[in-house]
Amino acid sequence: MGQTFVEKVFSKKIGKTVKAGDMVEVEPDVSMSHDNTADILLKFRDIRKDRVYNPDSHMIILDHMTPAPNELSAGNHKSVREFVKTYGIENFYDVNTGICHQVLPEEGFALPGRIIVGTDSHTTTYGAFGAFSTGIGRSEMAVIFATGKIWFRIPESQKISVNGKLPKGIASKDIILYIIGDIGADGALYQSVEFYGDVISALSISGRMTISNMSVEMGAKNSFMEPDDKVIDWLENRAKGEFEIIRADPDAEYKTERVYDVSNLEPQIACPHTVDNVKPVSEVSGMRIDQALLGSCTNGRIEDLEAAASVLEGNAIHKNVRFLIYPASRNIYREALERGYLSTLAEAGAIIMNPGCGPCWGAHGGVLSAGERCISTTNRNFRGRMGSAEAEVYLASPASVAAAAIAGEIVDFREL
Repeated sequence: MGQTFVEKVFSKKIGKTVKAGDMVEVEPDVSMSHDNTADILLKFRDIRKDRVYNPDSHMIILDHMTPAPNELSAGNHKSVREFVKTYGIENFYDVNTGICHQVLPEEGFALPGRIIVGTDSHTTTYGAFGAFSTGIGRSEMAVIFATGKIWFRIPESQKISVNGKLPKGIASKDIILYIIGDIGADGALYQSVEFYGDVISALSISGRMTISNMSVEMGAKNSFMEPDDKVIDWLENRAKGEFEIIRADPDAEYKTERVYDVSNLEPQIACPHTVDNVKPVSEVSGMRIDQALLGSCTNGRIEDLEAAASVLEGNAIHKNVRFLIYPASRNIYREALERGYLSTLAEAGAIIMNPGCGPCWGAHGGVLSAGERCISTTNRNFRGRMGSAEAEVYLASPASVAAAAIAGEIVDFREL
C-alpha cells in the first residue's frame, strides 16, 4: 500500500517510514507567528532566555492589530520589535506589510514539501503550494523558539475531487463553502485533506489559497494540492531555498474519498452562526445588510479586488451600507492601485483600508454593533466574531459581497 502526502512528507523529514496514527517529533522548516508573539514570549522566557533556536527559521508578522488601535496593542508590538532585535530574527515584517498568510507566500517561504507551522489556525493556506502547514498553539511555539522541535500524530487522509466546468462568476469561495456545508464543520476533523480534480487544476494560485485556507473550517489538520507549473512559475524569483515536490502515491489509502461536480453550482452563502450553515443565494436573497467587507487572508488578493471592482464599476454602494476594503498585503494594495481597482471601489463609495486583518476577528477597524448584519469574504461567522454577539455575519465570495453592497441586501450577483 502506498503513502498519502502527509505520510510521505513526514517520512522524508524524519528519515523513516511513518503511517497515519504514528507519533513523530520534527523540526519545522518554517515557524510563523504574528501579534500573538507577545504572549508567546512570556512562555518562551519561562523555558530559556539566552537564545532562540535557529532564528532564520522563524517568521514574525504584525498584522492583526495594525496599526495599533490602543495602548495594549502598541505595547505588544513594541515588545515584539525588541524581541526580534535581541534574538536576531531577520524575517520580521512590521505593520505596513500585510496579512501573515499572504506575506509568507509572497516572501517565498511557502514551498512544496516543507513543514510549516504557525500560531494561527489558517496556516493551512500553504497547502496550496504543496506544503504541509498547520496551526499550533502559543505554548507549542514557545517550545519551538526554545528547542526547534514539535510533535505530531500523523493524521489520516481524506481525498476530495472537484470536477466539472465552473459556471461563469462562481469562485473558489463558493466551492469551499459548498463542500463545508456538505460535510460539516467536523467532516475532516484532524485529517489531511488532499484536493484533486479538473476544477482544482484550473484554479489560480489565489483560488487554491482560498480553498486551502478554509479547509480548517471543516476540521482539517492540513490541506494539500499537488504543485503544478502554475505553482512553479509563481515561486520563480520568490523561493527562499530549494524545495522538493512530494506527491501521494497512486495506491495511497484514504479514510474517505469524496467527488463533487460543480457544473451547476450557484453562489453560496454561509449563514450565522457557523461556517457549515451554508445555503444557495436563492434561499437568502433579500436579507438586509449594514456592512460589507472585502479582504482577509481568505479573499483579499488581486483577483478578489478585481471581481469586486467589476461588479461595482458604474454603480454606487447603497446609502445604508458601509463597504470596507482590506487588501491582503502592501504588494496587492500597490498592484490594485496601479490597475485602477481601488479607484473604482472608492468612486463607488467603498472605504479603502490599510493591508491587514481588520475586523475579521472582531478587534479592529469595522466591528459590528448589536443587531447589525455584515456580508463578508472572511473565513468565520461565529457569534461575536466581528464585534457584538448580537450581530450577524454572512460569508460569501467577492462578487456576492460587492453585489450586496450595491443592493443593500443579499442578492445573486448574476442578476445585477
